[in-house]
Amino acid sequence: MRNRIKDFIGSIPYSAELFWAVRGAHRPWSAHYRLGGIKDVLTQSVHEVRVNAVANPNPKKVFIFASLHYWIEQAGLIALALAGQGHEVKLAYLPFAEWDKDINRFDVRRQDLYTQDLLNPTREIIQVAPLLADVLRYYRRDVADYPAQLVDIAKQVSRYDTMYTKQIEEIEEDDPLYLFRFRRNLPTALSLQRTFERERPDVVIVPNGTILEMGVAYQVARGMGIDTMTFEFADQRERIWIAQNDEIMSHDTSALWEGLGAQPLPEKAHQAMEELFSARKGARLWGSFARQWQQNPSQGAAKVKESLGLDERPIALLPTNVLGDSLTLGRERITSSMAEMIVGTIRHFIEHAEAQLIVRVHPGELKTHGTSMIDVINEAFKELPEHIHIVRPEDKINTYDLVEIADCGIVFTTTVGMEMAMAGIPVIVTGKTHYARKGFTHEPADWDAYTSLLKAIFSDPQAYRLSEKQVEQVWLYAYLFFFEYSLPFPWHLLWLAEDFKERPMSKVLSTQGQKRYGQTFGYLVGEPLDWAARGLARLEELEHIESAQVAKPAGETAHD
Repeated sequence: MRNRIKDFIGSIPYSAELFWAVRGAHRPWSAHYRLGGIKDVLTQSVHEVRVNAVANPNPKKVFIFASLHYWIEQAGLIALALAGQGHEVKLAYLPFAEWDKDINRFDVRRQDLYTQDLLNPTREIIQVAPLLADVLRYYRRDVADYPAQLVDIAKQVSRYDTMYTKQIEEIEEDDPLYLFRFRRNLPTALSLQRTFERERPDVVIVPNGTILEMGVAYQVARGMGIDTMTFEFADQRERIWIAQNDEIMSHDTSALWEGLGAQPLPEKAHQAMEELFSARKGARLWGSFARQWQQNPSQGAAKVKESLGLDERPIALLPTNVLGDSLTLGRERITSSMAEMIVGTIRHFIEHAEAQLIVRVHPGELKTHGTSMIDVINEAFKELPEHIHIVRPEDKINTYDLVEIADCGIVFTTTVGMEMAMAGIPVIVTGKTHYARKGFTHEPADWDAYTSLLKAIFSDPQAYRLSEKQVEQVWLYAYLFFFEYSLPFPWHLLWLAEDFKERPMSKVLSTQGQKRYGQTFGYLVGEPLDWAARGLARLEELEHIESAQVAKPAGETAHD
C-alpha cells in the first residue's frame, strides 16, 4: 500500500522536486542507492582535472552511460578522467539501486535528484544527463508504439537479464522477472535511441554491454553504427577488460592472439604462469589476483581415483559453468543450452561404457541461488551407471586433481578447459569461448561430429594428446589472457574508494600516470591498440610479483 501511494505521489509533476527542495536535500541520505564512494572526492577531482587537463589535438565526443549506483560511481570518475584528457564528455545515467526489484516513482525520482545534486560539482568539466524523466514518460506507451528493432533488443536483453538473475537457461516470456525487465528495458531503449540521434556522439562507453540497461545501450548504439566500448573488471587489482564494438564478456582475444601469438613464451612469463597455476591448484591467492579458485587443497590423483572408485578405463572430465553466468549468455553452439549438452553427454556415455565420465559441477554453485546442475542431472536420470561420476559443488575434491587423471576434457566455456590443454589433455569445446580456435582445442561443428570425436578419442586417447608445440601454444595463450589481455587501470569497481585514495585524479593525469594508463583510456575511447607493438608489456611487472594474500573481494562480477 505504501509503495502504491508513493507511486501515485511520484506521478504528480514536481512532487519529488518539492519534497527534495524542502526536506530531502537537507537530511542525511539513508537509501540503499548511495554514491558514497565518490561523494567526498568530486570537488577535489574537478579541481585536479582543471589543473592537470591536457589539450587533445583529436578530441572525441564521448557519451558514457551507466545504471545502478556502483556503476554510476565508476562511470563518473572515468568521465572526469577523459575530460582531463581533452575529450568532450557527457555522463548519462538511470538512478536504480536494484535490477530485479521495482521501485515506486517517488523514491526513484528522489534518487535521481540525489544523484543530480551529488554530481553537481562535475558540471564544470562534463555534461550530466539524467535519463529518468524520459524513461518514465515512455513507460506509458503500448509495445506496438515502439520501433520493432527496439522491441527485439529489449526482448533479447530481458532474456539475458532473467537468465543471469535467476541463474537459469530456459525462460518463458510470461516470467514475472522477464516482464519486469522488459518494461524497464524497452523505454530505456527508446530514450537512448532518441538521445543518440540528438547527440550523435563519436563513441559510447558502457559497463558490461550484455545485460541490464547497459546491454540495451550497447545494442542500441551499435544498431545505429556508433562506435561502442564495453568494459568489465576481472579478478586482478589495477586491471580492466575493454572491448571495442563488442560485448566484453565474449572475450574476443583474436586481435591479441594475432599480434602476439607467434612467439616463444619468455622464461619469466612461463614462471609466472607456473606460479599462478600452482596457486590456483593449491587453493591459494597469488599476486594481484583476488579470487581463490579452489577451496579444497590437492589430495593427489591416486587418492581422488580411489575415492571416486575409478578403474583403468580412460576418463573424460566435464567441468560445468554456473548456469546463467554472464560468461555463458549467448554462448550456445552445438546445443541450445549448456544443460542440454551435459545431459546429452551423459546419455552418450551411458551407451558407451568403454570410458568413464566425471561431471564436476561448479563449486561456485554454493554461492548461487539458481538451478543447480545437480537438479538438472537428477531430473534427467533416476540413476547412473557405475562408470559415470557426479562431483557435487560441496564435495571436498580439488578440480585440478581431476584434471591430473583426465584423458579428455569436455567444456562449455569454462577456463578449466584451457588449463586441461596446458597439461596436454585433448579438450572438446562445445560452446563459444575465447580460447577456442587457437590451434589447441577441438570444436566439433554439430552434435554428430561431437559424439564421433568422443568415440575416436577414446579408441586411442594417447593419439589425441597435444603435441609439444601445441602445449607451448596453450601456455603462451594462457599467459596472454591472464596477464596481457587486461589493461592497466587506476580504479577497480570492487575497491573504488580505496584505489582512488592511492591513485587520485591528479596522479592519473600526471605525466607518470598517463604513461601507465594513457593507452588504456585511449583504447576506451576507440583508439586502436597495436598488440604486436605493445608486446609483452607486463613482463617488467612480473619481476615484482610475489605470492601474497590480498583482500578477497566482497563480491564477484562473474563465475568461470
